[in-house]
Amino acid sequence: MAESHSTSGPSLNVAVVGATGNVGRPLIAELIARGHRVTAVTTHPELVASHPSVRTVEADANDSAQLVPVITGHDVVVTAIQYAKTDHARLISSVRESKAPLYFVTGGSGTLLVPGTKTRVMDTDVFPAEFAKSAAAAAHFWKLLEQVDDLDWIYLAPPPGIGPGERTGRFRRGGRELLQTPDGTLPGISFDDYAIAIVDELESPSHIRDRFTVAY
Repeated sequence: MAESHSTSGPSLNVAVVGATGNVGRPLIAELIARGHRVTAVTTHPELVASHPSVRTVEADANDSAQLVPVITGHDVVVTAIQYAKTDHARLISSVRESKAPLYFVTGGSGTLLVPGTKTRVMDTDVFPAEFAKSAAAAAHFWKLLEQVDDLDWIYLAPPPGIGPGERTGRFRRGGRELLQTPDGTLPGISFDDYAIAIVDELESPSHIRDRFTVAY
């Protein structure tokens, strides 16, 4: 299992779009704990905790005129948003226009493949119907991103059981397939450990123009 680590490289300047969501909040906490600088981009700036390393900006991910100036000049742009409420092509275009060296996408678990097959988890009979819309949106975003060859990007698909929990710093990494558990239970991870996995990858990218997953 992977262990968390403190950054030994230069401080990154990271724009986090979706700063007040379940992923955005622990991600910002992990970034500043490791000495990175953050621009918190959100439509709810009042919900971002004040910190010397955090600059909060109100902007809509669907509004290129607002977003592009805000994310320009960063080492990394991370989007941790609801893709069912997002103009996918416009968002990708905005990141392109910003000239960011790296675009990191927190995606959806439905795009992961059933181990040993080419079947997406979202296409199986056991996939919950209530998540179909959000899974379809994340899958559409992935298909658009997969065609982008003029921007370095990384797509992290969470396990189906992501949710609140402890920050342990111990988890497994995988590729495009769902990580199975020894006892057959639903693979999961806490939001805090998911944030660790994101920052680990930002500090030492190893999945450029590809996707990967993590789970306990």
